[in-house]
Amino acid sequence: MDQQFYEEVQEPVSPPGQYFNSSVICSYVFGFLEMAVPIDDSQTIPLLKDVFLPINPRFSSIMVRDQDGRMKWKRVQVKPEEHVKVPKFPECNSPELYDQYFGDYVTRILTERTPQNKPLWEIHIINYPTSNAAGTLIFKLHHALGDGYSLMGALLSCLQRSDDPSLPLTFPSRTSSNSQQAKKSMFKKLPSFISSFFNSMSDFGSSLIKTRMIVDDKTPLRSGYEGTVSMPFTLSHISLYIDNIKAIKSKLGVTINDVITGLIFYGIRLYMQEIDRMARKANSTCVVMLNTRNVRGYQSVKEMQKSKVKGLWGNKISFLQVPIPKLGQSKISNPLEFIWNARKQIKKKRRSFSVYLIGLLLDLEMKIRGPEAVAKIIYKTLRNSSVVISNLFGPMEQMTLANHPISGLYFTMTGGPENVDITIMSYVKVIRITLRTLKGFVDEQKFKFCIEKAYDVMFKAAMEISETPNKN
Repeated sequence: MDQQFYEEVQEPVSPPGQYFNSSVICSYVFGFLEMAVPIDDSQTIPLLKDVFLPINPRFSSIMVRDQDGRMKWKRVQVKPEEHVKVPKFPECNSPELYDQYFGDYVTRILTERTPQNKPLWEIHIINYPTSNAAGTLIFKLHHALGDGYSLMGALLSCLQRSDDPSLPLTFPSRTSSNSQQAKKSMFKKLPSFISSFFNSMSDFGSSLIKTRMIVDDKTPLRSGYEGTVSMPFTLSHISLYIDNIKAIKSKLGVTINDVITGLIFYGIRLYMQEIDRMARKANSTCVVMLNTRNVRGYQSVKEMQKSKVKGLWGNKISFLQVPIPKLGQSKISNPLEFIWNARKQIKKKRRSFSVYLIGLLLDLEMKIRGPEAVAKIIYKTLRNSSVVISNLFGPMEQMTLANHPISGLYFTMTGGPENVDITIMSYVKVIRITLRTLKGFVDEQKFKFCIEKAYDVMFKAAMEISETPNKN
């Protein structure tokens, strides 16, 4: 590799990239590909060299500080074999035992940091059968490299449709909730604009107070312990059929996200009540992560590069702080009210400008006090809350990677002080809810059971409705 390779213009590390790789937060995104057949790992190194590394220069870069003290991405020579981990489990004939080995291995790598003197990613090849797959491929990618949107774009560049590789993968449509609003005259929009303005000021003020002063109550899902980032976490999963979620959606006149968020909120309260009855009335907040790009649907890396919208790759995220309804409230006696409540809260906050005001405030804080100070604000926001939720919508068609059919797809995140992370991802006809919970504090099986119970109760209640209620 010639010297010119190392002396090319270095890309500055974005502010979010610096927040997520600081002394306060070191965050990773884990993508799990469940294979329907055993993995042929002889193809790994060629695929990394020919397909993965060319996706984005950051996969071949490390973070360095220049002479002026600014963080830059510096291209380096990559040795792919140093980034590939292939664990050895004790031989056995039991998928259930391999489930345990797999779970223990994942628990360990969730808290391990990748070396800073190498590009910030790893590939873990689990070539043992579990209850869900013949083998599992784990992508461990530092959050500084990009967010879920970027990484899904990277997947689009690596994966193909099983039915016809020449056709592009397709994703669930995302219709704009503001399409009708845009058709209104300025005069008719004025009351809505005034309402949004005051809601924005209120949300912005409450977010600042929540971040800096107000802390959620301690509950069976929020220990209040310091230093939980380095403690062991475990993963558990819930799989729901998209058609059943759509049936609830149609009956209630809401969105799929409303249904998923509402049933998770209800499941959270059921679990709290199961462990400690008083916790059902505790003050608890959920941080909902948002993609702030002004685009619809995912784009492959090539499409991102061609797009007129600049800066599609990277971290373009913000968050909403949504209060979790209490079981003790009289209005929440009907479980379906959790869905309508979630819809009302998120719809109101999405229409608010507070997300952008918070972004401007963080940018100002970055310029005045630097990335460590902003990382502390984000850390404190997560620490003062109870649960973090993030969702991605995946392909509607079955995929393959190097002729390996993919039977399942899910992800999780690490690096924050919260005790519970909930990630949601759709793939073909299934929605996978992944629970990352603090080991030894959260009873993950009981928590999983409570969310499944919430779904069963809500599905039954929704199917008994003869007419769609007007709850908008």
